[in-house]
Amino acid sequence: MAKEFFKGSVLFGPLPAVLVTTVDAAGVPNVFTVSWIGIACSHPPMLTIAVRKERLSYDNIRATNEFVVNLTTAAMVGITDFCGCRSGRRVDKIKHFDLQLVPGVAVVVPSLEMSPVALECRVVSVSELGSHDLFVAEIVGNKVDHSLLDRDGKIRLGESGLLAYCHGEYFALARRPLGTFGHSVAKRPRRRPRVTRGRPRGPGGKG
Repeated sequence: MAKEFFKGSVLFGPLPAVLVTTVDAAGVPNVFTVSWIGIACSHPPMLTIAVRKERLSYDNIRATNEFVVNLTTAAMVGITDFCGCRSGRRVDKIKHFDLQLVPGVAVVVPSLEMSPVALECRVVSVSELGSHDLFVAEIVGNKVDHSLLDRDGKIRLGESGLLAYCHGEYFALARRPLGTFGHSVAKRPRRRPRVTRGRPRGPGGKG
């Protein structure tokens, strides 16, 4: 397959398009959009977000060392885009959309009621990279909407219609999975031997 070479850039995707809630030192909340996000560790559970220093929520996170990652759905695409284009210094985005907040459990930062999943995070380190600073945070608690839990309490996250961002465009993730983790190496159940009529035959073919 022939390829064209481009200079190094952030040509990568798809990525989550999440709404991150923060509060300032006085407890005033704000919400902004983040796509430069990823899981960094399983034990303990940790993630990273990259934030520009000029963002209002950058100051909020530095002041409290806490934030909440609110997963978004296709129905939230307008809110998600707006919160990435408008600064909280000029627009109270929470009031603008009449967003309902849910108090934090393990952190002081509230989450968005309309979000199907909220990850409460506490910062453990900050690294200066260039245009963005990288926050590494431990996920200290998760809030999951009851509608995503089956009878056994298993989380069906794929059924929430999550939103993704890819090279300037938003996409809704398909609700029909292409496979499950480990399916490519899973052992197939052995087939039962076929029963033949007549006398049993040995390995020689005729007993």
